[in-house]
Amino acid sequence: MQMPGKIKKHKTGAAKQAISTQPDSEKSCSEDGLPRQTVLGHLKALRKMLVISVIAVGAVFFAVLSLFTHTIIEFLRAPVVARDIELIYITLPESMVVQVKVAFLAAVIIASPVVFWQIWTFIKPALFPHEGRTIIRVFFLSILLFLLGILFAYLVVFQMTINFFLVIGEGLATPYISIGRYVDFLLRFMLPFGLAFQLPVIMTILSRNGIVSIQTFKKCRKFIVFGIFVLAALLTPPDVVSQIALAVPLILLFEMGIFASWLICKRRNKT
Repeated sequence: MQMPGKIKKHKTGAAKQAISTQPDSEKSCSEDGLPRQTVLGHLKALRKMLVISVIAVGAVFFAVLSLFTHTIIEFLRAPVVARDIELIYITLPESMVVQVKVAFLAAVIIASPVVFWQIWTFIKPALFPHEGRTIIRVFFLSILLFLLGILFAYLVVFQMTINFFLVIGEGLATPYISIGRYVDFLLRFMLPFGLAFQLPVIMTILSRNGIVSIQTFKKCRKFIVFGIFVLAALLTPPDVVSQIALAVPLILLFEMGIFASWLICKRRNKT
């Protein structure tokens, strides 16, 4: 016959053994009593995010490739067609490669809301509410500036660049432009403008987090302007017109970034 103390001790040991065999998701709880997500849970959420994003981009890619590729290419080639220049392809797969490339880029842009939403749902549990609101505002501002940069490059600067090259080559040779090289040139021309237009957002984030102060931006203005011209020369095709056309808006955006940082510091001092 066992003593009561021994029975109690035996039950306690069994209870501890039962607790130790529970899954991590059941025995790991946050301060409010809710279970924390385990490493396996994070991996499953990451896999779900990647699968949904790939499916979204793939579905839009095949839809664009089947239905809208020619319309998009007609829009892209409009600047040279308006100047009575026809695009040609000089290798057999060149036309197909251009269509696939244009369809893929269009799919990434069209499906980006789904992709960004998946990224947001993945990182949201790790953020405080005020951090989430800040990220949402920065995200929409970045998208707006990126689109403005691409539109500015296509509607204004690219037209000037075409005129510049045609005037330089006038009377020397007849322009026969490959469609593959034309699309590559156009994409390499527009994307740097979209990325460069993120400058005010980057400056605001740096000043908001106390990494770089407004005084530092002002003191380094001349060096930053010089760096902008160097960056414009590296990002744009090798012609003076496009380099200046990228550098001047960047300088204006830099001044806008200083003003935005000043507003944030002023609001912070009031609070």
